[in-house]
Amino acid sequence: MSPGSQGKVFLVGAGPGDPGLITVKGLECLRTADAIVFDRLASPRLLSEARSDAEMYDAGKGREDHRMTQEEINELLIELGSSGKTVCRLKGGDPFVFGRGGEEALELAAAGIDWEVVPGVSSTIAAPAYAGIPVTHRGISTSLTIVTGSEDPNKPDSTINWDALASLSGTLVFVMGWNGMNDIVSALTSRGVPGDRPAALVQWGTTARQRTVTGPINEIVDRGVDAGIGAPVVLVVGDVVGLHDAMTWFETRPLFGKRILVTRARSQASRLANQLEYLGAEVVEYPTIEIVPVRNPAPFDEALRNISKYDWMMLTSSNAVRGLISRMRAVGIDMRALAHLKFGVVGPSTASELSQLGITADVMPDQFVATAMVDLLKRDGTVPANVLFPRSEIGHEALTSGLQELGSNVDEVVAYSTETPQNSGGLAREAYEQGIDFTTFTSSSTVRNLVELLGGSPQLINSSRTVIIGPVTAETARELGVNVDIQAEVQSIAGLVSAIRAYVAGGQSEIIVR
Repeated sequence: MSPGSQGKVFLVGAGPGDPGLITVKGLECLRTADAIVFDRLASPRLLSEARSDAEMYDAGKGREDHRMTQEEINELLIELGSSGKTVCRLKGGDPFVFGRGGEEALELAAAGIDWEVVPGVSSTIAAPAYAGIPVTHRGISTSLTIVTGSEDPNKPDSTINWDALASLSGTLVFVMGWNGMNDIVSALTSRGVPGDRPAALVQWGTTARQRTVTGPINEIVDRGVDAGIGAPVVLVVGDVVGLHDAMTWFETRPLFGKRILVTRARSQASRLANQLEYLGAEVVEYPTIEIVPVRNPAPFDEALRNISKYDWMMLTSSNAVRGLISRMRAVGIDMRALAHLKFGVVGPSTASELSQLGITADVMPDQFVATAMVDLLKRDGTVPANVLFPRSEIGHEALTSGLQELGSNVDEVVAYSTETPQNSGGLAREAYEQGIDFTTFTSSSTVRNLVELLGGSPQLINSSRTVIIGPVTAETARELGVNVDIQAEVQSIAGLVSAIRAYVAGGQSEIIVR
């Protein structure tokens, strides 16, 4: 093997579930790796950060579902590293805290493969923290002991010193122990731990599925069973559990526990997803549309070369603004060439995108639809002479026809193209089968494409509450048989989020349209 032909394996801690808890270094490894070998508990949102051409290997291991054995994982990491690839071994939590990262590191070292560990946030501290339980607290607990719950406390050669654990006054945290939880509790209480010592179970810690049950240790398992608690779960034992009621913060967020399907293009979904997650929702990103460069840029390029003939430009989406910037750069025209133009925009998102260029829109109607633009110009007595209208190849014709009725000459040019992601209908069905509370639609294209990917039927979509960004999208939804449950009052991402928040806060049980 020639020098420099080997790659490197990074053992990266993905954190306990909340994708925002990955470290900066871990995210950089994920984004630049040639291959990703990921665990079951690694957030799907994190996987979307990988390069589009990265090789993906699912090495998830549940108690009854081993896609790959540990030996097979070790062999795969050695094979990928030996072939010269940079590998991100994405592990839930921290690689060296019950993550078997040490075993993988030893195998890599023995094979002569370069490797590095990137520590992650462990569920042993993060899950209690998200439940409002600090594992240490001045005056209450000055020590923390972390224990695996996967070892049977009753076996005679147990490597865990249960007598020592029972004598500790600090906080005990057990992971991977749900199936043997009764034995764990019995092992502690039979050795002197008081039956009324506070305990907590935290399931799916740091995610929108998190649930917390508290109570005395001798009742905690029964309370967990009654609440439907199951793996993955963390058991916390100690007086710090008493702080839960006063310090709970995560489970009280306004959209906590809601699963929301985001159908925007992946390149645009992060802003909506981030706002929803900030409010406590679990976001399922399922892009039904992909924004791609215009397939035939010649007409747009020609219009830009002759930009002096136009006195107005109309822009109805932020994608059109980005398409404008792209073609201006390609043709070699700078922003000064647009100085003579007046700009009409539909919607605050489009206005905001335009403002990034230092251009303030001259006209924006209160209602964010094309017909409102025409009505506003008519009221003001403004008749644009020559209008350049960059739009998508499937754009709506209402603005063009309305301007022409006013007496304007309108040149429509395609500024960007859209595509439907392939082979993803099954993923959408799976998402709905697992339960979706709200489905968001930000354009007519996202509605059409999702219905098409689901075989032409709106049935699964209508099993959730649909959240529509504006009247044009709502009209498309109705045409396709998709319910219009909630329509944003303000046609923007912020308006969409506000509509969901208002709906949930109102405890609505019947369909509303806004």
